[in-house]
Amino acid sequence: MRLFHFSDDPDIAVFEPRPVRIASIRPAGREWLNGPLVWAIDGDHDFLYLFPRDCPRILIWAMPETPESERRRWLGDWRAAAFIERGWLERLEAETIHRYEMPTEDFEDLGDAGMWVSRRRVIPMERIAVSRLDREFAPRRVELRVVDSLRRLKSLWDTSLHVSGIRLRNARDWEWGG
Repeated sequence: MRLFHFSDDPDIAVFEPRPVRIASIRPAGREWLNGPLVWAIDGDHDFLYLFPRDCPRILIWAMPETPESERRRWLGDWRAAAFIERGWLERLEAETIHRYEMPTEDFEDLGDAGMWVSRRRVIPMERIAVSRLDREFAPRRVELRVVDSLRRLKSLWDTSLHVSGIRLRNARDWEWGG
C-alpha cells in the first residue's frame, strides 16, 4: 500500500501535525480528527485530491450494497466519477500540484475512503509534480464530469453510493439546507 499527501506547495521537507483549517462535526469520540494530525490518502483513493486545493467537488463510487442498476445509472463502466463545476475546469487543466509519497509507518487507517492520519511529524519519501490534472482521472478509471452546478447533485446522498463532498463551501450556489 502507498500513501500520499497532495499540496500546492512544492517545498515541504517535513509535515508537522496541525489542526484542520475548518473544523468538522465529528461523531462522539472522534473529535480528535479536528486536532493536530498529518493527513494522507491511499493510492486507491488518490483521485479525491487531484484538484486545485480549493476546488469544490463531489466524488462517487459503488459500495458492496449498491444495486447494479444504481451503479450502472451513475457510473456506467467507470470505477468512480468526479464532478466539478465548469468554472473550475480551466484551473484543473492549468494548475500543478505536488504529490508527496509518505512512509506508511506511524499512520493509522480511519476506515473511511482511504484516509489515514499520523499524530507525529512525517518526512516524505518523494515529491512528484502533477500537471494537466484533467488527464489524471481516466487512467484511474474515474470519469471527470463537468457540470454547471454541484447543487443539482445533492440527491446523491440519498443513494447507496459512497459520496464524498470536498470544499463544497466554495461551490457557486451550494447550501446544505436547501
